[in-house]
Amino acid sequence: MRFRHLVHIVSLILVALAVPLAFTAALALVFGDGSFMAFLAATLIAAGAGLAGYRLTSLTRDLSIREGYAVVSLSWMAIGVVGAIPYLLSGTIASPVAALFESVSGFTTTGATVFGDIEALPRGILFWRALTQWIGGMGIIVLGVAILPFLGVGGMQLFQAEVPGPTPERLAPRITQTAKLLWLVYAGLTLAQVVLYLFAGMGLFDAVTHAFTTMSTGGFSTKNASIAAYDSAWIHWITIIFMYLAGINFTLHWHAVSGKPRRYLEDAEWRTYTFLMIASTVLIAAILFVRAGYADQGFERTVRDAMFQAVSISTTTGYVSADWELWPYATQMLLFLLMFVGGMAGSTAGGMKTIRFLAFHRHGVTWMRRSIHPKAVVLTRIGRKALRDDDMLDILAFALLFLVLFVAGGFALTLLGHDLVTAMGASASALGNIGPGLGDVGAVDNYGWMGPLSQDVLIGQMLAGRLEIFTVLLLFHPDLWRRR
Repeated sequence: MRFRHLVHIVSLILVALAVPLAFTAALALVFGDGSFMAFLAATLIAAGAGLAGYRLTSLTRDLSIREGYAVVSLSWMAIGVVGAIPYLLSGTIASPVAALFESVSGFTTTGATVFGDIEALPRGILFWRALTQWIGGMGIIVLGVAILPFLGVGGMQLFQAEVPGPTPERLAPRITQTAKLLWLVYAGLTLAQVVLYLFAGMGLFDAVTHAFTTMSTGGFSTKNASIAAYDSAWIHWITIIFMYLAGINFTLHWHAVSGKPRRYLEDAEWRTYTFLMIASTVLIAAILFVRAGYADQGFERTVRDAMFQAVSISTTTGYVSADWELWPYATQMLLFLLMFVGGMAGSTAGGMKTIRFLAFHRHGVTWMRRSIHPKAVVLTRIGRKALRDDDMLDILAFALLFLVLFVAGGFALTLLGHDLVTAMGASASALGNIGPGLGDVGAVDNYGWMGPLSQDVLIGQMLAGRLEIFTVLLLFHPDLWRRR
């Protein structure tokens, strides 16, 4: 492990971060909302620290796997700290911990906020909140790999450590080309959503910011009531469609625009993901009709609200079209379970990922067949790929760590004085990068009332969830830091 290599790459990431900070500073100047100096100072800090670290260090060889993991975790921590500077200098947040919470929530696309009155914020801050989620959605490390080709082969270590999901797929021979193609699809879908929002009657600023936070499955809104503030079925359906698309593996989108749309149907994870969306919608809508008196609002509105929340929670976007805490407990329980599922591997969604639950199901069936036919050779398959026992052990290890961190986070929050429902809901929300939880951090609540220690716990949960747990936990393993 060469520490100068870590500093060198993290410094380059900070230089890259100075670009969106400078762009936001320019917009703040145009808006004239008083946040220009805060973003200018943040730009200079990011660029100055990044250039200093870059000039004082060097990269003498390609990154090792250990260095790749360390760089990714340290980079996300660094951008979280720098991203908090505009909140502090603009005076919109007084507490450094709360500012870090908002920044990390943005970059990890969690969407949990400390702000109570979002609509009172300067436009520069609102745009920065949305931009942090859009950058974090596809991953600033993937962006760095795309625009910094001189990282060489070592870039693969960054890509593997940062891209959500078990197996990032190459779309091109060089990993830099793959990162660029993923960002091209990401930007294209974002632009398409902006255009549709404009046709639906949304203003340009809101259209851009909501497209940023939809495609990143982040959920930061410019409205206190989230998407519920827009009494427009068109806006709601557009949001549902693009949340669903954002939860799909982006390599499938690339194959589709490359003339291979059948790759969706051929993908077992996509079929499972789509089935879960439909089944959840049907169950929630049925419960609302029978138990909540939703029949008065009509069939279309009931189905729309049911699908909106099912897709929003499962893709970990966290948008709200209705206060689902007022819904029957059965629907709340279903949404709580969806928090753990997440979207597809290779998407911008958080959670445990659909592929892992599909693997659990397939392996369970395989185990039963092996029990009935002990001499038969029975393989667990997902699509055309046969899962090895080592693959299943990795998936089980991840699931166990996810549940351990979920329980540990909830327990820590109860020690800090929070009730059980709020603690477990906040822990699941932060670890799954969802945003809204249960109890006092529910659909229409915020996290600003929590103390610094509680926010620190959730910051750790958000980072661990965004980086697939192992990447963060490896920082605490002594073997990562030993010289070889």
